[in-house]
Amino acid sequence: MNNLRKLDLNLLLTLDVLLTEHNVTRAAERLNLAQPSVSVHLAKLREFFGDPLLMPGPRGMRPTAKADELREPLRQALEALGRAVAPSAPFDPLTAQQTWRLAATDYGETTLVLPALAGFAAQAPESRLAVVELVPPRIAKQLEQGLVDLAFHTLEGAPPGLHGRTLFAERYVLAGRAGHPALQTAPSLERFCQLDQVIVSPDGGGFRGVTDEALAAAGLSRRVALSVPHFLFVIAALGGTDLVAMLPWRLVRGNPALRVVEAPVAVPGYQMTMLWHERSHRDPAHRWLREHIVGSIEADTAV
Repeated sequence: MNNLRKLDLNLLLTLDVLLTEHNVTRAAERLNLAQPSVSVHLAKLREFFGDPLLMPGPRGMRPTAKADELREPLRQALEALGRAVAPSAPFDPLTAQQTWRLAATDYGETTLVLPALAGFAAQAPESRLAVVELVPPRIAKQLEQGLVDLAFHTLEGAPPGLHGRTLFAERYVLAGRAGHPALQTAPSLERFCQLDQVIVSPDGGGFRGVTDEALAAAGLSRRVALSVPHFLFVIAALGGTDLVAMLPWRLVRGNPALRVVEAPVAVPGYQMTMLWHERSHRDPAHRWLREHIVGSIEADTAV
């Protein structure tokens, strides 16, 4: 590398042509340079390599042993450099063999990743998706290091300094098993507070959430009988008990095993956001993935 820093890379382009043409005049024509300029380049190359490189011969110039040694490595290096500085080719999902990693909770898997699977195999048949657990404190570092390509997080609390796109606004509804006697109609606020309820506590073991804050503002409280770390366990628990839960609407919509009604208490919703790092912001493949996810969410929202 120290030697390379001392060398004008344009000289290597000249050497590559000289080793092909074995003639200064023809090399000058190919390089669109004056013949004296090519001669100057050759003199600098001889000094740098400590070798004549090209010697006068009966039919032009003949390469030295050192020049023959340089020919193939130089050609490969220049081809690699040409590929490195060439404009990016358009991304073709039909032929691409990509592996993308998405960080999501079980809620994000159901409401964001699952809709994105529709059409993915047909549009990108040779590519793969890996879903990894979303760990909020690690999001920024994972995206920066390329350990994950996209993360799905609520807009509130998303790490700063990342690119993001809001995918949808979510609201809370009250859900219980189909046929739940207390949910044949929307319960009163008093009855709601009396029901045994489940809460999702991502950190584990918590018995208080946004619903409790809304109730406390009105001087009320509810009975939380079960705390679990994942949304999907809640749905399973509701199906076999008389427990009820305040759940995101997108998670329970259209589920025939559940009865869903409007809650008698107003609970603030949230916005789900797709996050990515500057390192992949302009990458054509990454841009395609983001557009595919946005399109799939828009189509899912329209249903």
